[in-house]
Amino acid sequence: QVQLVESGGGLVQAGGSLRLSCATSGRTFSSYHMGWFRQAPGKEREFVAAIDWSGGSTYYADSVKGRFTVSRDNAKNTVYLQMNSLKPEDTAVYYCNADFALRRVSTKGGGDYWGQGTQVTVSS
Repeated sequence: QVQLVESGGGLVQAGGSLRLSCATSGRTFSSYHMGWFRQAPGKEREFVAAIDWSGGSTYYADSVKGRFTVSRDNAKNTVYLQMNSLKPEDTAVYYCNADFALRRVSTKGGGDYWGQGTQVTVSS
């Protein structure tokens, strides 16, 4: 089992940047594929980005391609989401997700393990 704790959210103006972090517990972090999801008020949770266990493959939703970058540091048991050129429509609670199956963290449903979420608010 793995526990996930997100941080780095906050309030930023449109066009600004934030970097989210997701710190994990346990000694098997490098075995997990990791994903980022978000949920805006009144909307369903949606996939944002994913990264495989090695960091060699990344995946993005069309809405964030070219603006967001997912990365991981297996030595620090942490996955990151660098968000640039933020837009008001990026406002949401962002969740970190982990699973042994890459398909699950890179599609709508998500994998087995979730963090508590961190709020990102982009003002216009």
